[in-house]
Amino acid sequence: MRLRRRAVPETPPAVEPPRRLGRPWTLSTSVAAPAERIHAFLTNSATMADWLVLHAGWPVDPPGSLSTGVRFAQRVKLMGTPVEVRWTVAGVTPARAVWLDGTGPMGIEVGLYLSLTPSGSGTVVRLDGGVEGGPTDGPLGPMVARSLTEALRTSLERLARADFSTPPAETPPTRARPRRLDKIKHERTGMEVDPWTPVIVGAGQVSDHSTDSRDGDPVSLAVRALKRATEDIALLEAADTVGWVASVSWQYADGAALIARLLNARPATTVQTGLFGGDGPLRLINDIAAAITRGETSIALIGGGEAAATAAVAERSGRSLDWPGQPTGTAPSRTLGADREPGNAPETAAGLVAPLHLYALFESALRRRLGLSPEEHQARITALWARFREVAATNPHAWLPHPGPDVDDRPVCAPYTKLLTANLQVNQATGVILCSAQAAHEAGVPQDRWIFVHAGAHATDEWFVTERADLAASPAINAIGRAVLGHTGLAIGDIEHVDLYACFPSAVQIAAAELGLPVDRPLTVTGGLTFAGGPGNNYAGHAVANLVQRLRADPDGYALVTAVGWYLTKHAISVLSARPPARGFRDLDAGPRLARPVRKVGFADGPGVLEAYTVTYRRDGTPDKGIVTEISEDGTRLVRATDPEPLLATDPFSAQPLPPPGEPPVLVEWHGPVTVIRLNRPDARNAVDLATARALERAIDDFEADPEARVAVLTGTGAVFSAGMDLKAAARGEYPITEGRGLLGLTARPPKKPLIAAVEGAALAGGCELALAADLIVAAEDALFGIPEVKRGLVAAAGGVLRLARSLPRATALELALTGEPMPARRLHDLGLINRVTAPGKAYETAFDLATSIAAHPALAVLLAKRIVDEHLDWTTGEAFGHLSEIAGQVLGSANFDLRKG
Repeated sequence: MRLRRRAVPETPPAVEPPRRLGRPWTLSTSVAAPAERIHAFLTNSATMADWLVLHAGWPVDPPGSLSTGVRFAQRVKLMGTPVEVRWTVAGVTPARAVWLDGTGPMGIEVGLYLSLTPSGSGTVVRLDGGVEGGPTDGPLGPMVARSLTEALRTSLERLARADFSTPPAETPPTRARPRRLDKIKHERTGMEVDPWTPVIVGAGQVSDHSTDSRDGDPVSLAVRALKRATEDIALLEAADTVGWVASVSWQYADGAALIARLLNARPATTVQTGLFGGDGPLRLINDIAAAITRGETSIALIGGGEAAATAAVAERSGRSLDWPGQPTGTAPSRTLGADREPGNAPETAAGLVAPLHLYALFESALRRRLGLSPEEHQARITALWARFREVAATNPHAWLPHPGPDVDDRPVCAPYTKLLTANLQVNQATGVILCSAQAAHEAGVPQDRWIFVHAGAHATDEWFVTERADLAASPAINAIGRAVLGHTGLAIGDIEHVDLYACFPSAVQIAAAELGLPVDRPLTVTGGLTFAGGPGNNYAGHAVANLVQRLRADPDGYALVTAVGWYLTKHAISVLSARPPARGFRDLDAGPRLARPVRKVGFADGPGVLEAYTVTYRRDGTPDKGIVTEISEDGTRLVRATDPEPLLATDPFSAQPLPPPGEPPVLVEWHGPVTVIRLNRPDARNAVDLATARALERAIDDFEADPEARVAVLTGTGAVFSAGMDLKAAARGEYPITEGRGLLGLTARPPKKPLIAAVEGAALAGGCELALAADLIVAAEDALFGIPEVKRGLVAAAGGVLRLARSLPRATALELALTGEPMPARRLHDLGLINRVTAPGKAYETAFDLATSIAAHPALAVLLAKRIVDEHLDWTTGEAFGHLSEIAGQVLGSANFDLRKG
């Protein structure tokens, strides 16, 4: 971009602009107010949002009153897309004119000339200007000019209705986006640090054994922790982002806003994690660190805490807690993460309803894998937890560092006793100050207090525990470990300081195995949730605070910390060091290309090989019930409650190997930018049951979330694309409807990225509707398409009739819908429903080639072109070009936009 300076006449004419740019416009309106009052209104930046419809905000503090020579930046909506324009006030003549020169992205130049002419009791306001340069000199030029002209015409209409009876107020100060400084030299290492590198400059902790409820709520505890994190109160007050790890013991609509109020901060953004999930602290740190690297945040405060001990005392005594509430409708700027029901029907029926039960089940699956006797395994996990207790004994913030002999270590859920489980009744909180290196430098924070966030990652295992292929493994932990180590260039052996999320021994052992860490090496700097304390979702916040102190004492060391939500379900990881990073920080989503082998799950109704078990106990220490999982011959996991006594009398495990999982109902392959999603139930003609619908939804979700994936191909295994809904499963009441994408796991919400259906054989009923939900269809010439639901007294409920009616002549759509008879691919190709017809057996190959050719184009241009085709039927004729301008305008700021390409 460049700024063209032009001379301003000493007395500019009242109506004619000093110079016209290319693609000019001239607009005018009459305003019932004196020119002096209108001029004051137009030259005050506080009023721009009131009349200029293009105005979208200020990237830096606005200029106040406009005067000749003033320069300022403004965000405007150019063809519906926010872009930044840098203005120079080229001239201001009192009560007569204002002249602005501006430059936008890619060399676009804009000129605006507002002139005022008294007319009777009012004023004629004329707006001249033009746009030229960059893409406006090419084929997009008329579209850009038309969009600008219409926006300015609407702006003048607003101006004519404005209230000029009182002088406009001054523009309130706004948060300025930081100007990126030059590299900052890291004195100890001599390395140059990008100014927008995220660094932790403070980490405080509170562990309060008082159960006095006054100022004892979780937010108040977190504020105390934040004050302990720094002596510089000005740093706390300057925060532009505040994050809150959701509390379980007392829920806040926007806990971050309460923290900000108590610290006199005025953040532009508040962020809160989902209600349940120990992964929250690291998800929040990694998310905000990524915002810092983008220049969206300079100084962030992150708080988390619980006051469950106080809440429990209050409940036992019948006292109500007068802790902070917030008005209805209060909400944070963003909520990070999402939750759903934690268990499926077989788990609930068997009594697997609490973390204790699930982690105990993991523990027995580990014992089976390790081939240990109950006594040997008990000794193993007891020794592991003893090492955690030793660390907690050195942690000044630990809740139960020295459990005495009077502690009731009764059995609670085999093989766990009470001192092998998380201790949730604590009053604990943390406060972390995370900012850019530039903000730390400008605030004068000594570099020996800087801890760099090198990389973060997150991923989710199969949501329901009993649907995972292996209860003693976590593909997601393996994936996030590989992601952060790959990004940082470190090996696991390079990590000196480790803190693995330690709610139960099984969580630590599985994570250590997936990360390649020996279980007998130090795996915590905190002490685990039994001894250090389990503050709801916020244990990892304490781990980070402890690692900050370790790394300040070991400035060349590296640290790795993990966090877990639900039942080894949601995972997050971060790598920290006092050494500057070799590569810029990234918050990596390790989930989209995570292979998730699954098992079918059902109620126990046949023989199986015992895989895992646990026994729950009553408070008096007597066994209550047993819960087992068994694997049937076809790989299905069976879940049931049982008599506990036989499980305790002898080791119930046999040497018989576990049957492997059955074939997954959906296979996913990654071929660079092309993702292949394959329905994989050939014995059922690829009919879709609930498990298949869920797997298909997850595959589509991952495809959309994968930044490398551009186009997907949906096809089937075997000779048939899909016979639609699995009617046998439906007869059992198991309908293939998912929460996110509806019937069949796709049809209610197809992906925004292009999807191509490759059809061999039959695509009938729901199979036809799956194909119609794709954007393009490639079919073998012997393929058949049909919606035979009418023959069964049904209607194609997944959008089949609607999509056929939109894509085919009315008579043909009616023939398919009313007769239920299929039609051959060739006829539907001739009518425009099918894009390409191939020889039998060649549909997938042709579809893959088509996907590759689409993926070769800039992703944004492809997405926007698809959006226009998808949405245009909902536009009126009058709206169409406005929507078109808005969508097409998004390519203006794209780095891939190049007019030189043919």
